[in-house]
Order: sequence, then C-alpha cells, then structure tokens
Amino acid sequence: MKKWLVSLLVLTFLLAPPFAQDAQAGIIGKGDATGTPGEWYIGDEPTSVKSGSLPLVFVHGLNSSSKTWIDQNDMDELTYSKNYQTAYIDLYPTKNMWDNGQLLASKLKEMNAYFGKKVILVTHSKGGVDAQAAIVHANAQQYVDKVITLSTPHKGSQLADLAHSSWAGWLAAIIGNRNDATYSLQTGYMSYFRSVTDSKPTISATPYYTFGGTSWGSFGGALYWGGLYLRPYGPNDGAVTVTSSRLPYGNEIRVGNWDHFSIRTGSATFNLFEPYLTQSVPAFAPLNSLNETTEPEEASVLIRGGEFNGTKVEKIQIEPNTKSIAIDWMSQNKDSVITLQGPDQKTYTVTNTTQDTGMFEGAFHHQMKVNTPTAGTWKLKVKQPRKESYLMQVAYESELNEDLQIEMSNAKEVKLQVNSAKIDQKSIEGSIVIQYSQNGKNKQKKVSQEEFNSLKSFPMKHAGEGVYHIMLDVNGKTTKGASFERTILHTVYMDANGKVYQP
Repeated sequence: MKKWLVSLLVLTFLLAPPFAQDAQAGIIGKGDATGTPGEWYIGDEPTSVKSGSLPLVFVHGLNSSSKTWIDQNDMDELTYSKNYQTAYIDLYPTKNMWDNGQLLASKLKEMNAYFGKKVILVTHSKGGVDAQAAIVHANAQQYVDKVITLSTPHKGSQLADLAHSSWAGWLAAIIGNRNDATYSLQTGYMSYFRSVTDSKPTISATPYYTFGGTSWGSFGGALYWGGLYLRPYGPNDGAVTVTSSRLPYGNEIRVGNWDHFSIRTGSATFNLFEPYLTQSVPAFAPLNSLNETTEPEEASVLIRGGEFNGTKVEKIQIEPNTKSIAIDWMSQNKDSVITLQGPDQKTYTVTNTTQDTGMFEGAFHHQMKVNTPTAGTWKLKVKQPRKESYLMQVAYESELNEDLQIEMSNAKEVKLQVNSAKIDQKSIEGSIVIQYSQNGKNKQKKVSQEEFNSLKSFPMKHAGEGVYHIMLDVNGKTTKGASFERTILHTVYMDANGKVYQP
C-alpha cells in the first residue's frame, strides 16, 4: 500500500464554502484515507518530479472512496515509479454531481495553492461526471489542465433506471440504494445534464480523454448480471455502456476488454493514458470519429419485485427458440433457498451468490443460467424464513427481443411498437406505470397507471420538473401462438416548461 504523508496541513487562508460545512475543509489527510468527504491526500513525493508533468488528482466514483486507487490497485505504485506527483480526494459517495462538483471545486482551489500549478484529473465512473460539474458549473476550469475518464457514465446508466423502477421499490427501501447519486445517473436526468453542460461556451476549454470497457467478468461475478441487463444497449463493462463512456467532443483513447473494476487499475490503463499527460491535444480533436445512432429500446428482460415471508413462487414464461435465460434474484438475504423448475419438471438451483458493490450496494445476487430452455411456464420457488425484499430479473437471449420496442415522441406520448410479422398484435396486453420524482427528490409519486389490452399510445402528464420513470409490463402471443412476457423501462427528464430530455 502506498504510504501517505504523515503531516497534517490546514490551509487556513482558504475559507470553507457554505455547501461544504459538513465536509473536512482544507485538510490533507493524516495516515490512511478515512473516506471523509472533503479530505484529500498527497501521495509519496518522487525523488525527481517528471519534467514537464502536472500533478495527478484521482477522483473515485459511486459508493466508493479514495481507497479505490490504493487497495488492490497498482495505480499509485506506477505513478510513483514514473515520478508523478499525486493527490487523492474523497467526495460524497452517494451525493449527486452538483454537490460533489462544488466540493471538488473548492478542494481543487486548495490543491492549486499547494502545488502552485494546474492539475490533471484521473477519474473513475461517476467521478468523471463530478469532475465535469466542478469544471463547468463550479468554476474549477482554472485549476484543471485536462481530464481522464475511466468508464464514466456521461450519458447515465440504465442500471440507475432499474434502481428507481417501481419493481425495485421494496428492495430499495431495505438497502437504501435510492440516493442523490443514483437519481442523478438515470439516463433521463443525464440527458438533461448533458444539455445544460455541453451547451456552455467554456466546454471546449478543457480536453477530455475517455476509456470504455467491454468485459463483464465470468458468470456469477459481481458485474455479470449488470452486463446481461445492459446487453441490449450495446457493449458494456457490467455497469456502463461504451456509448455512455464517450463524449462527442472527447478524445477516446481506447475501448478495451476491461470490466468496470479492472479499468481503474494502473496495469490496465495507466500506460495507455500516460502519453497524453504531457502531450497537448486540442479539446475538439477526437482520436476516433464516433458515428452513433439511438435505437429504440428493445425488450429483453422480465422484472418483478416485492416482499414476503416463508415461500414465494414467481412464474416465468419462455417462448420457443430462446437460446438462454439468466436469472438474477436480488435480495437483502444471503441464505435464501432458490429452485427453478421447467415445464419438463427438470429442476435447477442457484450456482452463484455474490454481494453487490455498485448501484445496489449491499444486496445479494443469486444467479442461475439455463441454455436452450424448454418453452412454456417455469416456476421460481424461493424459501426464506425471514422477511425478504427482492428484485427478480430474467434476461432472455431470444430473437423476439427486437420485435417489441418502446418509443416516445416529442409530443410526450409513450408508444409500444411490435413486429406484426412475429407478434400477434391483437394478443398484446399488460400495464403501464408512470412515476415522477421531483427534481432533487428521491421520493416518487405515481402520475398514472393503466391496464391495456391493445396497442395504443399513452400520454405523459406534466406533474412538474424532474425525472419520469416509465415501466411497461407486456405479455402476448407470437403469430404461431406461443406466449411471451417482457418488462420495458424508460426514463426521461421534463423541465418546468414541459420540455422532454431523453436518452
């Protein structure tokens, strides 16, 4: 582990801003990092500082701390061996980019006074969003030379949408994962953030260098279920899609075979971004030309949630020609007994149980996978003597996924689109729930709920400025008479004037 400076320095000539009164202001940490928001630490000073280099400031992400750069990470060792000055900061692990951006900006001012020069920010995950909020919205541009973002969800994460879905409400109440940070990472909200950020005249002043990952790890790993859930949205690292890791004006250095955890390690990415630490590249000179189009969201999952004591049975409908299903039962209990039975009476048991450290921190994932499952009704039986709050996700690998999609027009109408060559339109039925969270508030209220038995459009009612969460539970039959069911989630942000911002 890297040795932190033992000296304690209070920069008394800098006043703590009002927003940071509950954070440590002007303190360089003593000993090991504590995770206290506002504390920042100086890394070991190299014998000879690399010529022409600027200090590197490392910024952590969601549900994390500065220790993410030290524990089981060789980033600090590599930077020291290459003679870079370094600093590590702790931000609020569960607050939004506005709060963390303000806090980071005040600390960058202190670092500027300490080092006497600009710094380079190396950020992981949400830390990149916090950094951009500090630079663009909290006047920290004068202290920052450039920014490296390692799998930053610049466009949000669909996992945050899932965390705030109505099906996830029971589990969220237990593990407390609905906080300001996950609220702000919903794709609808991040669309709004991009609008008010990318339109700033100063956006071109600070160069951004981005990285994205494409590995989920192995089946049963902490990121595997996230990778499956995000699969319809493109290549991803188990938490963030490659598309979301990019900025239209950023310099994409590499998309590689990293998962969301390994991408932050020194051995994975330091040697790739080091050439750009001393090299001047204009902010608007992308290394790769990105031509991306937004596709309608396809239906590849079934989501259910609730709570129970004793025994719970969930039925799962599988259509013919499904290549595989992967089931993730997420709950606050590690010892739940789970069995899956197919229509052919074959039974399956959970093969992996892991604890989440990301969007659903503290919850346990109970996972199983079935290849070429028999078509028909499956039963998932769960036994738990204690109270169990759960969120069940079934990821289908099926051609039917792309035949059922959700679209939303600028006229604020939600519409379900189906491929009539594959799906019997007259068989479509289900329910739609639209919930609203006021800007800056995590508490949701139901705007509308409706059962339907035909294809139709659903109007969006304007309840105020904030995030609108749309959930469609759909079931029907294929043109060959086989039953299917899916859940489709979508979030948008609507401002006070009713303007819609969507992914």
